[in-house]
Amino acid sequence: MMRAVVSVIGKDKTGIVAGISNVLAEYNVNIVDISQTIIQDVFAMIMIVDLSNSKIDLLSLKKELEKKAKELGVEVFVQHEDIFNYMHRI
Repeated sequence: MMRAVVSVIGKDKTGIVAGISNVLAEYNVNIVDISQTIIQDVFAMIMIVDLSNSKIDLLSLKKELEKKAKELGVEVFVQHEDIFNYMHRI
């Protein structure tokens, strides 16, 4: 399985989840797990996604998500799951 961590943060507004999810669906990237919260008007979302059956590589997906995030006025960060885990281990 080829998984990545997608993090989104920014000022809360309508359409953030839909916009990011639509990009993932367009390239057949499966959302394995998702968590989101709003803290005093700040939206934060973390997703674990599976690219095993996708029509796009990780670098290209990152560029597409960054383009959509710019349209939405939020920041997006995309990392391969192994790199994320390595950086956040104790």
